[in-house]
Amino acid sequence: MRFDRHHSIITPLEMAAIDRDAARSGIDSFALMTAAGTAVSAAALRLYPEALRFVVLCGSGNNGGDGYVAATTLRESGAEVTVHALGNPCDLKGDAERAFSLWTGEVEPIGGYAPRVGDVIIDALFGAGLTRAVPDSVALVMRAISSRDLPVIAVDLPSGVDGRTGQVLGESFHANHTITFMARKPGHLLIPGRMLCGRLDVVDIGIPERIMRGHWSGLAENGPHVWSGHQFLLDPSAHKFKRGHLAVFSGGPLSTGAARLSAVAGLKAGAGLVTLASGAEALAANASHLTAVMLKHVENASELQVWLDDKRISAFVLGPGFGDLEKLRDYVALLHDRSLVLDADGITAFKDDPSPLFSAFSLGPNRLVMTPHEGEFARLFPDIEADEGLSKVDRALAAAERSHAVIVYKGADTVIASPDGRVVINTNAPPWLATAGSGDTLCGIIGAHLAQGMPAFEAAAAGVWRHGRAGAKAGEGLTAEDLAAAIEPLPA
Repeated sequence: MRFDRHHSIITPLEMAAIDRDAARSGIDSFALMTAAGTAVSAAALRLYPEALRFVVLCGSGNNGGDGYVAATTLRESGAEVTVHALGNPCDLKGDAERAFSLWTGEVEPIGGYAPRVGDVIIDALFGAGLTRAVPDSVALVMRAISSRDLPVIAVDLPSGVDGRTGQVLGESFHANHTITFMARKPGHLLIPGRMLCGRLDVVDIGIPERIMRGHWSGLAENGPHVWSGHQFLLDPSAHKFKRGHLAVFSGGPLSTGAARLSAVAGLKAGAGLVTLASGAEALAANASHLTAVMLKHVENASELQVWLDDKRISAFVLGPGFGDLEKLRDYVALLHDRSLVLDADGITAFKDDPSPLFSAFSLGPNRLVMTPHEGEFARLFPDIEADEGLSKVDRALAAAERSHAVIVYKGADTVIASPDGRVVINTNAPPWLATAGSGDTLCGIIGAHLAQGMPAFEAAAAGVWRHGRAGAKAGEGLTAEDLAAAIEPLPA
């Protein structure tokens, strides 16, 4: 992926390095602060022209400097402005000290702020670089503002939200609007940070893209730019086998629905053929529900070995509703050289000893995609999940590297990570996708992409995005059966 300011995500540490390099390159750092603070004041006037008073809460760093610039500009525009500071503003250094020196009004302690009707709060306390819990004095003010339901404009990120992880550090503002600069940070997209930002605006304050690109780690928002050039294009002369043959493994007679959801989704997502592999006891149940999806009797590992002689089968989905964990492990061993989506029971089957799974797919190009939710992730990677210092992005990357698999760490903020270090955060999933069978449908979509020849990372990223689009189209109240019908063509 190439750096793109509209999709690329910059961590707080990367942003600090970018700021330093911008200053070293000769760019006036105070001019950047002035641009940031002016953008905040312009947003405040545009969003809340009816405000009776703007209350600017300033911290002791550069975020506070942005706040002093905003306060000065707002006052110059004729607005009523009060400033409340955390700590002694006389202790400010560098650009923040210069911004404070331009403010001609009084500065009161943050603990002295008394909310009143008509106030609009500008939160310039901490920004994206916060790494510790907010002080008690700030937490009290946050609660007072929240109790009065006063609008909050956050500068860079709502104070109390960790810009790297999106987690709340003790207490945080719930902003109505957030103004950030140059690029989004992980905390803008990861839950719960995303839910606390309100409407997010990204403002270009004049740092050249070459400097941004030089410090970007590759983290991005998921979208068509990730898989551009890898999607399957329909050829008028193509036949069904050229469009990919996806195989999905069914569970027992009382657990067939999950695999059928995957199979139908795979067909709708573009696989030329989809076959449901089923044991004898489940054949009748599956046959009574299938039309375009084909059915194959596969009872055990020996019969699977024979079936695998058909090299036209280009990808497999294993795990949804499967049930028999010992048989599942045998199947995985046979599928080690094929493209495979592993979910649900496919992940749980290796919780006691994942090393056979990881080693089976350790050589050659990435062929394995695993789609765990939080509980399944913790079963397979308990030490990674237990490390509270890691963000969801960090966890997904660590798991991908260890397992030699593309990891789809599911949730409202699904993270897709590749063993080679590429990682994207998905943002288009509506909350009503959290319904039984939704993950089975996702497996089928990803499986269809693999069957069509997409590389594993691109197949997974496109599948997650397409799944989110289908959920939005199907609408609130959807069931998993509705999702397949709502799958749209994959955009270029």
